[in-house]
Amino acid sequence: MKRHLQTVVLSVPILPVLLCLGAWQWAGAQTSDPPTVESRVGLSTAEVVNNLVRGNLERARALGAYHGTRTYRVEYHGFPGSRAAEMVVDVSYKAPGTKEFTVKSENGSKLLIDRVFKKMLQSEKEALAEENQREVALNNDNYRFALLGQEKTPDGLAYILSVEPRTQNKLLYRGRIWVDAQDFAVVRIEGEPAKNPSFWTKDTKIEQVYAKVGNFWLPRTNRSSTTIRLGGHAVFSIDYVDYQITATTFAGPADVNVAGSR
Repeated sequence: MKRHLQTVVLSVPILPVLLCLGAWQWAGAQTSDPPTVESRVGLSTAEVVNNLVRGNLERARALGAYHGTRTYRVEYHGFPGSRAAEMVVDVSYKAPGTKEFTVKSENGSKLLIDRVFKKMLQSEKEALAEENQREVALNNDNYRFALLGQEKTPDGLAYILSVEPRTQNKLLYRGRIWVDAQDFAVVRIEGEPAKNPSFWTKDTKIEQVYAKVGNFWLPRTNRSSTTIRLGGHAVFSIDYVDYQITATTFAGPADVNVAGSR
């Protein structure tokens, strides 16, 4: 009975949050070569978003294959007890929609490893399906955007936009994105799930940061924290290292309307 209670309290609140994170992974594969766009100075919200959407389509087409390593970590403190786990995974992606995961090491709570980490890997594979990609794509079909301003970052100037989901899909999010003003690629996301992913959670914050790898922007770190209604707190992270871009392709300019521009 106690083990069943631990399973509910530890895995149920965390898993939906991690599924949300898994849905964001595809947004991370972005080339740094900018599409042909309007002047970078004084762009409107619509112009920034259209350039981003167009670029995202071209980036998805350009990435043929890559390999990398991730370290997943989670710590839970609260009722009915504290637990922690870590899992190191090799990831191989091949276009248009294949990801293979090889677990290199596991440490800590087997409950969290099996019920959280491994389910997240399976969900990330499923998220590559074309229909699922359409439902979570960063475009005008799924989000409302507003340009908040610009900010100088270590990588250069970035536009800051607010993003508001059009539906209460738990795999969408609300918050802010930073879009590189030269490449029109997302370089940072701060947000929370559009819909509370579980009755057991009441506050979830997520930050994802991207880094330039050759001609691509790929996820570098992911940090999230969530408060559990029974008094607990969970902190989750992913660190991405050792990227190798093993195949690229060239595609012509994308039709922004295909991406759901309104």
